[in-house]
Amino acid sequence: MRAAERTAVTGCLRRRRGATGEAFCAQSVWFRTGGCPQCCAYGLTFILISQVCVYTGLASAPVGVVYSFGELSIHLGLLMAAPPLLLQTTYAELLQRCAAAAFQDAFPEDGTFVSKTFDGRRYWYFQARSAHGRTQKYVGRETDELLARIARHRQERDDERERRSIVSTMVRSFGLPRPLAEIGNVIGALAAAGVFRLRGVLVGTAAYQTYAAMLASRLPGPLLQTADVDIAQFKNVSVAVEDRTPPMIEVLKTVDGTFRAVPHQMDSRRVGGYVAKGGLRVDFLTPNRGADTDKPQALRAFHTDAQPLRFLDYLIHEPEAAVVLHGAGIYVLVPSPERFAIHKLIVSRRRRAGEAKSDKDIQQSDALLRLLVEKRPHELKAAWQEAHARGPSWRQLLFEGMSRLSASVRDVTLKVIEQPRSLIPDLELTFNNPPARYDLARDIVTFDGAAMGSRVQCAVSRAALDDHFGAEAFKGKAKIEAFLRNRSAIERLVRAKFVAWPVEEPEAVLIKTGDVPKLRKVLLARA
Repeated sequence: MRAAERTAVTGCLRRRRGATGEAFCAQSVWFRTGGCPQCCAYGLTFILISQVCVYTGLASAPVGVVYSFGELSIHLGLLMAAPPLLLQTTYAELLQRCAAAAFQDAFPEDGTFVSKTFDGRRYWYFQARSAHGRTQKYVGRETDELLARIARHRQERDDERERRSIVSTMVRSFGLPRPLAEIGNVIGALAAAGVFRLRGVLVGTAAYQTYAAMLASRLPGPLLQTADVDIAQFKNVSVAVEDRTPPMIEVLKTVDGTFRAVPHQMDSRRVGGYVAKGGLRVDFLTPNRGADTDKPQALRAFHTDAQPLRFLDYLIHEPEAAVVLHGAGIYVLVPSPERFAIHKLIVSRRRRAGEAKSDKDIQQSDALLRLLVEKRPHELKAAWQEAHARGPSWRQLLFEGMSRLSASVRDVTLKVIEQPRSLIPDLELTFNNPPARYDLARDIVTFDGAAMGSRVQCAVSRAALDDHFGAEAFKGKAKIEAFLRNRSAIERLVRAKFVAWPVEEPEAVLIKTGDVPKLRKVLLARA
């Protein structure tokens, strides 16, 4: 920002006390109509969020964070969609603030941090004195980030009001999802009790809601609806952390006094979950690494029982920090979005055919994979490779799940993980004598095929027709004649490349002149 522009900005904007989220310039002109005449002389419009200002040239995209205006905030109700960079910057600030606030709430200043070493790894605890003697709270495994947070512990201040402003902006102006109030209150109570500090992981649709902000993209609304809260934890972690929350029923009753423990179906003496009068349900889960069993497992750190589930260890391995957009923001742990998407492919095949949850699993996976292939391709590939390496039963469920994805998402995912379409069960490319067309701009002959009910755009290049199918004498649209004379042979080549070769383009396949000899050898070997 040039010096003159900076002077114009700082000179014309002032905070007007009144309705929350209002900001006026000295000439009382709304920013969303273009700003004041002085600012407009520099061709600038302004988007201000909490302590962040992003400026743009008129009709251009925001280019970066450039200036701070204290606590000034503007309601962005007329913005149709937030630029990804702006959304990412806002969410990153909120995540950092919520993490600091959660740390402050968990560990008051009158105490010290001490470390212990187990199996060659260092873990930190917060030690304080109380009326009952010396107590210790689990802080976490040593990382550079944790050490920095410990160092800043005494300097951090509560900024709840500013966090509430950021959450409101992300929900109302950016259109990001927030949970139902009662679900947000439950997650907030669990966080305050120490569930996420003790390495509990929010899973299910409540976790899926957080990925919109994390990936700076909107997710389909119907897939965000839930009336459940699911928390997962490794059983060995529950034993190792040497810290405890209050009993879960006590924590939940602080939110809704109608919560009651539901006896487990396998053992009525154990807890199978918690239900409130309105139907809100809270379940605790833990990975099942041995033989399949429905026997509930004790989570000592949470004073509750948990349902063991297959494949859950993959889902909650190395969870990521996230913010639930409720109140001032709730700092939680959730599965990485790439593990969530792949896990949904797997568990969708474990449900009964036609079950609504199976369809929702696939739809959530589809929506996430569509984003991850662009935003986290390397992480997606690594997560896929880990699941793929876990054995034939995992691979079968993965491939069957992928067969239910939309064709475009299936193909771009296969391209990222560098796998052919032949992995997909029952995938075949068929032709029903479709009309051929000559694309002059691309110099190709195009025709349509179909695979698993979706259209596939097929094509053969002019060079391939000339070099291998005697089309040199045909010019322009007359190339179609050469194609029709060799249609069956070309379709066999197209089918072989589409199914067995690495994906080049989603829902499309092009035969180039260099492909023809290689594909003929493949077909000859099969004959």
